[in-house]
Amino acid sequence: MNINNEKDARQQIIITAAEELFAHFGLRKTTMEDIASKSKMGKSTLYYYFKSKEDIFAEVIHKESKILQGKLGKNIQLADTPQAKIDAYVYTRMKHLKKLSNYYLTLTDEYLEQYAFVEQARQHFLEYEMNSLISILQEGIEDGAFQVADVEETARAIAIAIKGLEYPLLIQKEPNDMESTITSMLNILFKGIESR
Repeated sequence: MNINNEKDARQQIIITAAEELFAHFGLRKTTMEDIASKSKMGKSTLYYYFKSKEDIFAEVIHKESKILQGKLGKNIQLADTPQAKIDAYVYTRMKHLKKLSNYYLTLTDEYLEQYAFVEQARQHFLEYEMNSLISILQEGIEDGAFQVADVEETARAIAIAIKGLEYPLLIQKEPNDMESTITSMLNILFKGIESR
């Protein structure tokens, strides 16, 4: 095994161990000692790869963002109309987030407290989100399905609306509530951008 592969493998062991600890105890209560113990490495080894538990947490977020991007890309490709692609995008994103919130119950409690940090760690995902929404909107305009004056501004508004649903959906206990909330939001959105 070459040095880079060994380094990547050790980083993945640390990230996986930390992910489990964050899921059970949250970011605040998890320590570097806990992560070192769970990953069966010395604390100094952790500091060789990561400066802090926040850096490890950022990697966990980055890993989850990549998984979500894969799901989004797949489900968007399966949809056959621009409207269906936006539906697929929103439902996939929210279902993935809800699944994570059930797994990371303690992180749901820390969500608002860590919001700025999480958003910074998700920066690559936010760029992906804007590009995906812009692409879907442009396709909808070309197909005559959407009537949009400013594609980038509309994509930004959709992204903000989706983000605005994150916390309320995370704390909802019933999955039906999530489905009906998303459906209502999409109906309102499509009334505004669909061609007449």
